Amino acid sequence: MPFTAIPGVPSVEEIASAMLSAIIACATLALGVVEADIDNVTLEMSLKPFKSMDDAYIEATCRELFQQWWPLTRHAKQVSVLLWTADGSEILTYRGVAEDELEWGRYIGGANTNPPPDADPAKLSLHQRHILYMDNPPTITYGRLAGIVAALKRVGTAINERPVRVGATFDPGPEFAQSPFKYEKHREICMGNTMGQGTFVCCYATLNADTNVYAGFPDGIPQDMTFGTFFGRQCQHFLGDLGFDYIWFSNGFGFGVEAWGATGAVFDGERFDTGRIAEVRDKITGFWKDFRAECPEFPIETRGTNLSTAMDLAADGASLADIYRGGFNMFPPPNSPWAALDGDFGLELVGYMSHIAEVPGDGYPFRYYVHDPWWLNSPWLDRYGREPHDIYLPMAVARIDGAGEVRPASSILFLTIDNSFGEMPVECPNEVIPHILRGRADAADAPGPVVWAYPFDEYHTMTFGDPPRVEEVFFGDWFMRQALTTGFPLNTVISTTNLISVLGAQPHRFDQSVILSVVPDAGSALEAALLDHAGRGGKVMLYGPLDHAGQALLDLLGITIGEPIEGDLSLVLAANPDTLEEGGYPMKIRHRPLTCAGGLRAQTADTLPDGLDVIATATDGVSTRALAVARHRIGDSGGIAWIRGANSNYYRKGGRLLATDSPNDWFPAEHLMRYALGGFGYTFGFVKRSAAQRNPMLCIARHDNAFFLSGYSPDTTVGQRFRFPQGAPVLIGVDTWLDDGATTYTMPRAWHRECRVFVDGQAAGRLSCIEQHSGQEGISRRFRVTGFDGATVRVYAPDTANVRLYINSGYPYQQGEVPAEKGAAQFGNHYILHDVKGTLTVAW
Repeated sequence: MPFTAIPGVPSVEEIASAMLSAIIACATLALGVVEADIDNVTLEMSLKPFKSMDDAYIEATCRELFQQWWPLTRHAKQVSVLLWTADGSEILTYRGVAEDELEWGRYIGGANTNPPPDADPAKLSLHQRHILYMDNPPTITYGRLAGIVAALKRVGTAINERPVRVGATFDPGPEFAQSPFKYEKHREICMGNTMGQGTFVCCYATLNADTNVYAGFPDGIPQDMTFGTFFGRQCQHFLGDLGFDYIWFSNGFGFGVEAWGATGAVFDGERFDTGRIAEVRDKITGFWKDFRAECPEFPIETRGTNLSTAMDLAADGASLADIYRGGFNMFPPPNSPWAALDGDFGLELVGYMSHIAEVPGDGYPFRYYVHDPWWLNSPWLDRYGREPHDIYLPMAVARIDGAGEVRPASSILFLTIDNSFGEMPVECPNEVIPHILRGRADAADAPGPVVWAYPFDEYHTMTFGDPPRVEEVFFGDWFMRQALTTGFPLNTVISTTNLISVLGAQPHRFDQSVILSVVPDAGSALEAALLDHAGRGGKVMLYGPLDHAGQALLDLLGITIGEPIEGDLSLVLAANPDTLEEGGYPMKIRHRPLTCAGGLRAQTADTLPDGLDVIATATDGVSTRALAVARHRIGDSGGIAWIRGANSNYYRKGGRLLATDSPNDWFPAEHLMRYALGGFGYTFGFVKRSAAQRNPMLCIARHDNAFFLSGYSPDTTVGQRFRFPQGAPVLIGVDTWLDDGATTYTMPRAWHRECRVFVDGQAAGRLSCIEQHSGQEGISRRFRVTGFDGATVRVYAPDTANVRLYINSGYPYQQGEVPAEKGAAQFGNHYILHDVKGTLTVAW
C-alpha cells in the first residue's frame, strides 16, 4: 500500500536522505576533512528541474538541491550554482525586457538538428533529432529567470550558512538550445567545424550588421564588430540585470577555433602552417581584451579545450600564457569531462596538468561528471558504472608553486546535479560525495615519485619564436598522453620556471622524486638547474629529441647526433618489466617525423662510457639509433635517463583525436618511459595474456607521509607488479604475492589504496596487510602485516606519530614490541626493521 504524503511531514524518502546525509557528515570527520577546506563547490544544473514556474515549486526545488549536496558543501567556504539556461543565445539576444520569453534548454538531443526527411523517429539517435524533456515544458521569461537566480541565492544561503553565487553559461556549439542568432542570423561567427561544418562560434569572429534591438546595442549591430565587443557588452547587461555573479565559457570558447580536435588553424593533419600563427595568437588575445573592455568586473570561469596546452599551441596557436597573464580575472580550466565519454583518461590528466602548471591566480578547479542534462546519460550511473576512477585519478593531481608548496584543487565542480529529465536522483550525491571527500582527504601534500616539470614558457617560446618549433611542441604532450594511458605513473606537476626557482632556494625539495622534463636547450637556465640537480644526487628523466641539447648533456648520455632515420624500424630492448603469456610485444616501431618531431638521430658509441646503460635502440637495417639510455652514478647517487620517444599516435583523416597504432602490430614506444624508471629503482610492470590488452593506469599521491595509489583497470584481468627504491609496496586492505621482489596485484576497475609498508630482501611469499582496531588508550591507528620471512621492512608513519612496532604479537600487545629505528634519509622519513619473520603490527 503506497504512503500518502502528509502536509508538513517529511516523506520516507526525505527522512532516509536526511539520515544518510547525517551519516556521511559524521563519516567525514574520520576522513580527516576539515571545515572550509575547499574554497568553492559549484553545483551545475539546467533549468529542467524547475518544471513549474510556481514560486513554491521553485523554492522547494532549490531546497532539495542544497539539502542533497550539503554533506559536501558544508566543507566549502563558498557555494556556487552554474545555470545551464540554454546555450548562451539568451545572452546574445537579450533586449533588456523582463517580459520577453527566452529560448531555454528544454530538449533531449541536439537542439539545432533536423531529422532527415521521411526518417523513422524511433530509429534516430539523439544526435540526429531532439525531443522535449517533458510534455508542455514551462514558458520562462527573463524576469522569471531572475527570480530563479534570486531563489537559489536566498535558499542556498539559508541552508549552507555561507555565500551562494550564481553563474551564467555560454556555449559556442549547437547542442543545448535552438539558436536562430548563431545558425540563421549570424552564421558568419560559426567558423569552427567541431560538430560539422560551421557549428561552433569562434571567439575572434566578426559580425555582420543587423538592425535588431539588443540590450547593449539598441540601434543594432554595426558591420564587422568583433564578437568579443558584442558579447562582452551583452554580458554586462544580462549578468547585472538578472543578478548573476560570473560567466562560464564552455567547450573551449576563448581558446581557439577547434576545442575538441587535434587539428586547427596551424595543423591540418598533414603539415604545420606557421605563417599565420602570430596573427591567430593576436586574434585570440584580442577577444579577451575586447570582452573585458565591455564587461570589466564579472569573473570568468572556463571549461577550456579537451586537449592540452601544447596541443592547443601547436594545432591552433592558442597562447594560454597570454590569456593567463593578461589580467582578465579568469579561473583556469578544470580537467576535461570528455574522458567520461571516450575513456581517454591519459589525455584528461595530461591536459589537466598542462593547464595548471601555471595558473592566473592561486587556485584551480576539479570537475566531475555526474549527469548529462542533454544526451540521456548519467555518467556516474552508466558510463562510469558507479566506479570512482575519474574521481581518484584527477584528484591525485597536484601542482607545485614557485615556493615549492604542493597545491591540490581549490574548487570542486559537478556537471550536473540533474539528469536529462530534470530529475535530481538522491542516490548520486549519496554515492559520489564519500569518494570526493576521501579523495580530498588523501590529496597530495608532498611531491609524488615523479614530478613533471612542464615547459609552459618554453612551449610558448618554441611556438611563437623565430624559427618556430611547433613540431616538438605537438609531439611532447601527445607522447605524454600515451605514456600515461599505458601506465606511466604521473600526477604531480610544476612549471619549469617554478622548478628553477624552487631548486635554487630548496635544493633538496625533490630528493625523493624523479624530475621529468623535456630535453632542455643548450645554455638554458633549465639545463643548468637539471644538471646541477643530478650532480647533487638528484634523479632526472628527459624525453624528446636532443637536436638542441648542450654538449655537456650529450656527453653524460654518451650521445652524438647523426643523420635521421624514420619509418618502420626494428627494436631492441635491454629489459622489459611486462610479462605476456601469449608471445610478446612486436619488436618494431613506426616512427613518423610529422608527429614525432623529426627523425631519430641519437647515436651511441661502440664502447659505452662507465655507468651508461642503453635501454632501447631502433634500426632501419643500415643505421642504428638510440631510443632510450640512462646514466647512473652521477655524483654520489644521481642519475639521468633519456627517452627519445616515438609517438604511436597519428592523424587519421576525419578523426577528432589522433589514432593509435595497434599494439598487436607495433611496439608502443611510450612504454619506454615506464621501463626507464627501472634505473631509478621503480618497477611498474603488467602481467597479461596478449599485447592488445589495455594497460592499467596509476597515480601516486604522497599525503601525511603515506603513498596513496589510485588506479584504473580498463581490463581487470591484467595483473600489476610494483617495486619502489625502498622495496615492494604492501597496500593496506589487499593481499599480495611477492614475486621476484615485487608485490603483485590484480585490481578492480577503480581502486584507491594506502601504502605505509615496503618490503625488501624477501623474494617471494604471500603478504597480507589488514586494518586492526585500536582497543588501547593513546592508539588511533593500527594495522597488521603477515607473511614476512627474513625481510627488511620500512614503515612510513605520519611525521608526528608516536610509532609502536610489534613482532608476532597480538591483542592486547603487551609483548613483542621492538625499537623503532630511523631508516636512511635517501628513502624519506621512515622506520626500518631487519630480518622480520612472521607478523608485524604497526600502531600510533
